[in-house]
Amino acid sequence: MGNMTTSPTLSPTDGGVLVASPSTRLRAQVLRSFEGRRRAVYEVLGGAEALAKLQSGNWQIIYLDRRLPDLDAEELIQIIRRRFPGIEVVLVDSDTDAYLKGGSPMGAFSQPAAEHEAVAPDTNDLDTGGDAVEPLPGMIGRSAPMQRLYRMARLVAGRMTTVLISGPTGAGKELVARAIHQLSPRCSRPFVVVNCAAIPESLLESELFGHVRGSFTGAIQNWNGRIQAAQGGTLFLDEIGEMPLGLQSKLLRFLDQKEVQRLGSTESLRLDVRVIAATNANLVEKVHQGYFRRDLYYRLAAFPLDLPGLAERPGDIGALATHFLNRFAGNGLSQTPELGRESLQLLRALHWEGNVRELEHMMERAVIFAEGAKVILPEHLGAHVQQFGRKEFVN
Repeated sequence: MGNMTTSPTLSPTDGGVLVASPSTRLRAQVLRSFEGRRRAVYEVLGGAEALAKLQSGNWQIIYLDRRLPDLDAEELIQIIRRRFPGIEVVLVDSDTDAYLKGGSPMGAFSQPAAEHEAVAPDTNDLDTGGDAVEPLPGMIGRSAPMQRLYRMARLVAGRMTTVLISGPTGAGKELVARAIHQLSPRCSRPFVVVNCAAIPESLLESELFGHVRGSFTGAIQNWNGRIQAAQGGTLFLDEIGEMPLGLQSKLLRFLDQKEVQRLGSTESLRLDVRVIAATNANLVEKVHQGYFRRDLYYRLAAFPLDLPGLAERPGDIGALATHFLNRFAGNGLSQTPELGRESLQLLRALHWEGNVRELEHMMERAVIFAEGAKVILPEHLGAHVQQFGRKEFVN
């Protein structure tokens, strides 16, 4: 764990400095450079812990070691610039102590003098492309937003780190969670899904933690619960933002202590379960509104993943549509219809509030409406798509 080093009257909420590096020497150098400057300086060892800390205070600058033990520093810079645009980022090489890249300073905050000058801020200096990353198991799409997701998911897959997947409904959050599980050493163990929004509040605690016989009306036998069912594997908590406040504290205790206590029992059982959570809600906003525990949010968001909506990656629509056409055309059709050019243009122009799930259903209807035709035309896509095309796409 990192050690908090502050002046007596300052805290991270006053505008602090974060240094993320496995190098004790580098962290000490940054600490020395801020001596007498009345700035709170906090040390962490890796990128995942840095992301968690950035959520919890008003930080002004972060020094990132390019040789982080868990995350790719370049990918982490992109996440920080997107999520925390007011934070200055400085990438440091712990081998040479050279400042390699600077972020975009916001407000009056002076970078301490060093033996090496920082390179002027330039977002073009970041490598946002590079070698293509293989899609996650069960996923389709090679657009830039998905490439970033694949990289980050593969980085965290082999670890016990808790992951929070954020994204709109129908975008494929469960697919991402399953892929992380399949790429992990836990792949041969259970992957247990709990939809926190689909289970009544009165039953959710028992469903998760289990109960003993007679603990409540209707408890006619012992029940181990979903967490215990995931022993050795992964528990996926979908729609975590809908979990009742009273149950959130019990989940936090499990995440911290890895122990569960069934309803009506005094015994605690220690379990080895990795937790991946997902939400389509803004959990930060829920925290501010008092509907979600702040400490639980920080614990779940140890490694946040943003899953883009379909409208944010139109380049993937053709591949996804073809995949769904192949699936649905396999039911008794002699050949799979192709997606016509005009149809593809219309699909790329849609807003996709239902995301990939909406596209899937649209392709199923298109195959039915096409009645064996070789090409999917705009009229096969549905009346609302044609109406959209006439008003906003077709000249």
